[in-house]
Amino acid sequence: MDIYLVGGAVRDALLNLPVRERDWVVVGATSDDLLARGFRPVGKDFPVFLHPDTHEEYALARTERKTAPGYHGFQVHAAPEVTLEEDLQRRDLTINAMARDGAGRLLDPYQGARDLEQRWLRHVSPAFAEDPVRILRLARFSARYASLGFQVAAETLDLMRMMVASGEVDHLVPERVWAETVRALGEPRPERFIETLRDCGALARIFPELDRLFGVPQPPAHHPEIDTGVHTLMALAQAVRLDADVTTRFAVLVHDLGKGDTPPEVWPHHRGHEEQGAERVGRLCQRLRIPNTYRELGVLTARYHTHCHRALELRPKTLLKVLQGLDTLRKPQRFEQFLTACEADARGRLGLEDRDYPQADLLRRTHRAAVSVQARPLVEQGLSGLALAEALRRERLAAITAICQGA
Repeated sequence: MDIYLVGGAVRDALLNLPVRERDWVVVGATSDDLLARGFRPVGKDFPVFLHPDTHEEYALARTERKTAPGYHGFQVHAAPEVTLEEDLQRRDLTINAMARDGAGRLLDPYQGARDLEQRWLRHVSPAFAEDPVRILRLARFSARYASLGFQVAAETLDLMRMMVASGEVDHLVPERVWAETVRALGEPRPERFIETLRDCGALARIFPELDRLFGVPQPPAHHPEIDTGVHTLMALAQAVRLDADVTTRFAVLVHDLGKGDTPPEVWPHHRGHEEQGAERVGRLCQRLRIPNTYRELGVLTARYHTHCHRALELRPKTLLKVLQGLDTLRKPQRFEQFLTACEADARGRLGLEDRDYPQADLLRRTHRAAVSVQARPLVEQGLSGLALAEALRRERLAAITAICQGA
């Protein structure tokens, strides 16, 4: 039995990056051999085991044969005679197809170290085209390593385009699309995930709501970059700059989906895109089975982001309605996420990346004013039901009015 360190641990160590986790391949062994040593089986589809002490994953060397379209259409063969080179050949990218033996020697049959040095994301073999998830994974690696200068190799991009044209991408299941997307949103350059999918044509099949934003113009007075798709990716980059969490980054990604529904004859204006966008976000989240926390913030950001941009011009009554619509009294943390998303939107514009955003501060102050109005004193006055609700609304409006007059 020979055991090799493989995959990301080898890759990231060569890049002088922190190693997040270590995976191992076992050559020349059977499942019974590992079970006899106390390993615990965890893989349903593949022969994967957890080490009894380190709990790291050990997989038997295996090969795969395509039997049907999609991610699950594979027949796996794991046996002692499967070599390390055969196991590495089934992997997606050359930079993920390296190993180290027990003496620490690098085993690199597919020139992954060369591609690391030259900053290429390149497929190992034509078998890349058999699994549509690999398009998503490559796009995610692009988002992770773009700041280091990595690019997709031309022949790999051609192969991805062929996969899209053949319909292989259409077999992706919603859960896997979202799993890769949410991981990509947490990477240093999430906009590269979207750009890579668009470069190979997969964005139109996976996220048509986003793809249709490219080429849609906006008023140059507010959007010097003009193109809505370009603006969306610029805003996403600003969300990273603002250290936004992944939920907020998703809200930024989908905040302008409604502009894709604007009839061309009324371009570059997009009146009513907010409500249309909120509906689009809801349908997108339903289709991809995206968790409610993402859906709720995404819908609210699409619906109210222009209200936030116009906060300095809004009447106190409208400001109160916005705070109520955002449910800020019950969910102040989500309110902060919303404000960050709006600031990223405001800064995601050509030449305006460093602009101030006083609107967020005003909304925070009006929120604090509204929160300061408590129901207890009014209840002690004998108010209840509709009368209590109206009194709360009236006093909160007065508190917000005082803030606006002082502003």
